[in-house]
Amino acid sequence: MRISAPSCLCPFLVCLCFIQRCYGASHHLPAKVPSFRNGTKLAKGETEVHHRPKRGWIWNQFFVLEEHLGTEAQYVGKLHSNSDKGDGSVRYILSGDGAGNIFVIDEVTGDISATKSLDRESKSHYVLHAQALDRNTEEALEPKSEFIIKVQDINDNAPTFPHGPVVATVPEMSELGTSVLQVTASDADDPTYGNSARIVYSVLQGQPYFSIDPKTGIIRTALSEMDREAREHYTVVIQAKDMAGQVGGLSGSTTINITLTDVNDNPPMFPQKNYQLYVPESAQVGKPVGKIKATDEDLGINADIKYSIINSEGANTFSISTERDTREGIISLKKPLNYERKKTYTLHIEGTNTHVDPRFSYLGSFKDTATLKITVGDVDEAPIFSIDHYIMDVYENSPSGTEVGAVMARDPDSRNSPVRYFLDSKEEGVRYFRIDESSGLIRTTQSLDREDMSWHNITVMASEVDNPSLLSHVPVTVQVLDVNDNPPEIATDEEVIVCESSRPGQVIQTVTAVDKDDFANGQRFSFALPSQLPVNPNFTLKDNEDSSASIIARRRRFNQQTQELYELPIVVWDGGEPSLSGTSTLTLRVCPCQRHGKVRMCQGEAFLSSAGLSTGALIAILLCIVILLAIVVLFITLRRSKKEPLIISEEDIRENVVTYDDEGGGEEDTEAFDIIALRNPAAAEEFKFRRDIRPEKRKHCVLPRSHRAAAVELDESDVHEFIKQRLVEADMDTSVPPYDSLQTYAYEGQGSPTGSVSPLDTPGTQSEQDYNDLDNWGPQFQKLAELYAEAESEVTA
Repeated sequence: MRISAPSCLCPFLVCLCFIQRCYGASHHLPAKVPSFRNGTKLAKGETEVHHRPKRGWIWNQFFVLEEHLGTEAQYVGKLHSNSDKGDGSVRYILSGDGAGNIFVIDEVTGDISATKSLDRESKSHYVLHAQALDRNTEEALEPKSEFIIKVQDINDNAPTFPHGPVVATVPEMSELGTSVLQVTASDADDPTYGNSARIVYSVLQGQPYFSIDPKTGIIRTALSEMDREAREHYTVVIQAKDMAGQVGGLSGSTTINITLTDVNDNPPMFPQKNYQLYVPESAQVGKPVGKIKATDEDLGINADIKYSIINSEGANTFSISTERDTREGIISLKKPLNYERKKTYTLHIEGTNTHVDPRFSYLGSFKDTATLKITVGDVDEAPIFSIDHYIMDVYENSPSGTEVGAVMARDPDSRNSPVRYFLDSKEEGVRYFRIDESSGLIRTTQSLDREDMSWHNITVMASEVDNPSLLSHVPVTVQVLDVNDNPPEIATDEEVIVCESSRPGQVIQTVTAVDKDDFANGQRFSFALPSQLPVNPNFTLKDNEDSSASIIARRRRFNQQTQELYELPIVVWDGGEPSLSGTSTLTLRVCPCQRHGKVRMCQGEAFLSSAGLSTGALIAILLCIVILLAIVVLFITLRRSKKEPLIISEEDIRENVVTYDDEGGGEEDTEAFDIIALRNPAAAEEFKFRRDIRPEKRKHCVLPRSHRAAAVELDESDVHEFIKQRLVEADMDTSVPPYDSLQTYAYEGQGSPTGSVSPLDTPGTQSEQDYNDLDNWGPQFQKLAELYAEAESEVTA
């Protein structure tokens, strides 16, 4: 089979078709060729030779132009088999990519045609399969063969850029040829065939500022030292053209927006060289008084300016700082202004860039100067005191009207107006002092007492007579000096404890003195007993000559029972001029002391001291206890007075049994039941104590045994009569419940052979024990010894 292509495509294809056809004709083989290898011997001795013809497919690539615009189908090529005799017995079929819908074949002639317009950019080639069949038997005359139809490219796609516009930047003042940006265009045509995809770049707009490399697409500056301050934004249009830029090529374009970025190539400049500013002399220190600003055409940090005052005259009185947002120089006051002393100031102000680019140092220094003349305005000022704080002194007890001191103020203005003085009426010091409104002399209004208040603080105000609204203030401190006008006195008001076992010459206590007066060299006191009184037989006083004195006992053993309190007057002299004296009377209390006299206080005081409670705390505790007891008593009384019904309900009828579970407390129980009532009812009624009143205190707590035995010896009485009497009283008592109650009285009698163990009924004789030795046992047994001593004295009497 032969594959023929139309000769109208190009000279190359015509030559290729000619070679194919000649090659096919020269290789036409005869029908029979002797061959023993493939022969079959016949019956008559002849041999039949079978000829296997060689494959007749002659093929090559087919080409078809893209974007065919004709109305008829585009001829692609021809398929031909050597088995085709031209009688129509061979049928050609086509399969593969686009077979049947894009590519069709004539079944008789084998001509292939393209029925549709093809786009190489969508599909560049198609793979198909051809086969020759016997039309009658449908048997394959040739094996299926594969061939390719390539879509031949034409220049039908223009170059394209990415979506724009594109933004680029380049620093101003850049050198010639500085790279800005590289652009790249793409062409969908076949880059391996012809010049359809060969792109060349050019500048359509943006010259003479920028240029582009035609092959690489790199945009560069075409001018040197382009100034942003002159022009900042540029619009550059770049064209990309295929076919190597030849006539007939397709093109595309894009827009590049190029911005010149700022560099510090401009120094700051003051709009003018001389400025004037008016500042009143009343301007406050540290507050802004004016502004000045230098301009800089640069942007951002390249335009930052630092201001400074470069001459000493201005720098000593004024300061300048930069406001970051507005880049203004803020002028502030460092020292107070005084119109009368200096009326004008001249400031040389310099503005300098803070970020200088050394590449542009050839342009000059990046700073500028200006002159500011400040005129001080005259303002009516308040009077000024000679000093900021006055300290004066005056002796106490001085008469009213005594001079303390004087203040002085003057008008700082050139008019020198007279000044008027007065005290601040809101302060407490106006009660003690007054001031002369013309001279400023301060006097006392009353006698001062240093012990009451040693320092006084007052405020003196001054104003001009012509303008009272302008006030000035000054603090004045007055010290009250001391004089010796207070006598000394003993430092303590507490009682002095004297032990009963004190010995003659023993120091009872050391006392000191106090004085309200102030002694610069220390207080010196002398002590003595009053000379006009007789000699004290119990105590004497020794001056220790160190502003203290010692109280010394003169006799042995003091008895609290005999005399508990002693008074000792003491005269104290101070060391002032003139010397003053005072008499203080000390109270000395006799108390039993512990061994070695370690604790010198009475038992009640010792208890309070050991507890660490003050008198107020004890009173509060006792008050709380009393309130709690009152609440308990009230609660018990209310419960007793509440009467419950005997019968709770009509259905609930039952006996009521009242049980009393009182038990005796033994010999120590003297309240629950008195055994004397059973033994002698008459005597019990006679000696019966009332419980609603406090019983009288017995004279002695302890009685001798003989007396106790006599007191408990009672005559026996008829217990039976006593019980009957109590029963009648119970029946007649209207305060008891209406139901019966059982009261049992039992009397055991005296017939027990064991006897009583109670010491009350034990008749004994007077003890022969000597209790005087208890005095030597210490303070713990002293009270017991006193009781036995009193009891023995009564028995003896």
